[in-house]
Amino acid sequence: MSRGFVKEDDQEEPIIVPPRAAIPDGVTNYVTPNGFEELHSEMKALEIERSEINTTDETEKRRAKGLIDGKIKLLAERIQSARVLNPTQQAQDEIRFGAHIKLKNHNTSHIQKFQIVGVDEANIKDQKIAFVAPIARAVTGKKVGETVDFKLGNETRTLEILEINYSS
Repeated sequence: MSRGFVKEDDQEEPIIVPPRAAIPDGVTNYVTPNGFEELHSEMKALEIERSEINTTDETEKRRAKGLIDGKIKLLAERIQSARVLNPTQQAQDEIRFGAHIKLKNHNTSHIQKFQIVGVDEANIKDQKIAFVAPIARAVTGKKVGETVDFKLGNETRTLEILEINYSS
């Protein structure tokens, strides 16, 4: 049916479901055990949110459920594709997935700490970066005392690995 024969009130805007953080094509969706628990907690919270939608406006209710259903679908796909890697089972003397790292930037003498985690766990405020981030890829496989030249735009930073730790 042509949109010209639809009442103006019936012309709803499509529901836009925000995408999850991107995982490059062909890359395994690694998560820490904690990250896997967080994904399941997020699913429970979305299911509760969906069951508690409280509005008498049917259009608003349908749109709210559609948005939550879209989020649940994307989250279910992410949980399905997740491959849990336990950081304590990594090579403890080199940087791998799950490592807590302490680096020194020789250009500025700034010390930086972060943990390499799954894409959904990444949160710069919590000092967690995704394993697909350029700095994580640059330091993976390095050992304490080694340096790496990390290119950031036109700048090259010399980073020294000061500490590697796999405990939480």
